[in-house]
Amino acid sequence: MATLYPSLEDMKGHQILQAQAAAGVKTPATTVVTEKPKLTSGTAPPVLYPNLSELENYMGLALSSEEIQKNLLPESSTALTPAGPPPGQLVAPLSGNNAGLRRAEIKPGVREIHLCKDERGKTGLQLKNVDQGIFVQLVKANSPAALVGLRFGDQVLQIDGKNCAGWSSDKAQRALKKASPEKIVMVVRDRPFQRTVTVHKDSTGHVGVVIKKGKIVSLAKDSSAARNGLLTHHYICEVNGQNVIGMKDKQLTEVLAGAGNVVTLTIIPTVIYEHMVKRLSPGLMKSAMDHSIPDL
Repeated sequence: MATLYPSLEDMKGHQILQAQAAAGVKTPATTVVTEKPKLTSGTAPPVLYPNLSELENYMGLALSSEEIQKNLLPESSTALTPAGPPPGQLVAPLSGNNAGLRRAEIKPGVREIHLCKDERGKTGLQLKNVDQGIFVQLVKANSPAALVGLRFGDQVLQIDGKNCAGWSSDKAQRALKKASPEKIVMVVRDRPFQRTVTVHKDSTGHVGVVIKKGKIVSLAKDSSAARNGLLTHHYICEVNGQNVIGMKDKQLTEVLAGAGNVVTLTIIPTVIYEHMVKRLSPGLMKSAMDHSIPDL
C-alpha cells in the first residue's frame, strides 16, 4: 500500500528524510505521531539535518530542523533508524500533530447522534433536499445541533428510524418539528460533497489563494494551494475545521492569517454550494451560522 501524506510538502519532506537516512544520516523514526515528544528538562533534541535548504528552496517554506524532528519522533521511541509507517497511516513530517487537520477530518462511514430541542422547541438545524438526499443547510450557533457536532453539508440518512431518501426539504423540517423534544435519533454521514486540502504558508505567510465572496477565484503559480490540488470555482466551507460560510472576505482573511503555518481547507464545488444555500439569506448565514471552533 502506498504511503499517504496530508500534503505534497509532507511527501517531499519525507523523501528528503529517507534520502538522508539512506546516505547514513541518523534520523528518528518516520511514523506520524499523535503527540509532540516530551524532552527531559535541559536536554536539547539531536539535530535532524545540517539544514533544510533543499526543501526551503523548493517550496519557499520557513522550517527548522527542530520543528520536523518534533513531528517525527514518537514519545516512546528512542530509535534513530528509519521505520516505515503502518499501511494507510499518514506520514506528516511537516504537518505533524496538527489540530486543524484533525478538526477538519471528514470521517468515512455513518454515525448515530442524539439531538434534543431547546426551551423554545428548536433544534437550531435547517435541512435541504439535494439530489433526493437530505443535507444540513444551516447550524445555528449555540444550538442543540451545534452542541452535537452537526456541520454544514452533513447528510442526514435517518430521523427517528425513518429513511430520509426522497424527502423534500419541507418534509424533513416537519419531521424535526414533530419529533420528541427530549430525544431525536439521527443517522448522519459526514459532508459527502466536501473534501479537505492541507496547505502550507510560505515565508510571507500566504498559501496562494485569491478569494472573492468566499469562493476561490484564482491560485498563485507554484504556491502550496496550487501544488496540493485546490481548485477554482469552489467555496471554502471551513478553515481548520472552523465554519467560515457567510463571513465577509476580510473576516475570512483574518481567520486564515491566524490559522498557523499548516492550514486545512474544506472546500465544496460552486454548483453544489449555491444549490445548498439557495433561498438562505446572506444575513442569516452571517449572523446565525455556527462559526465556533469545534472540539477535538
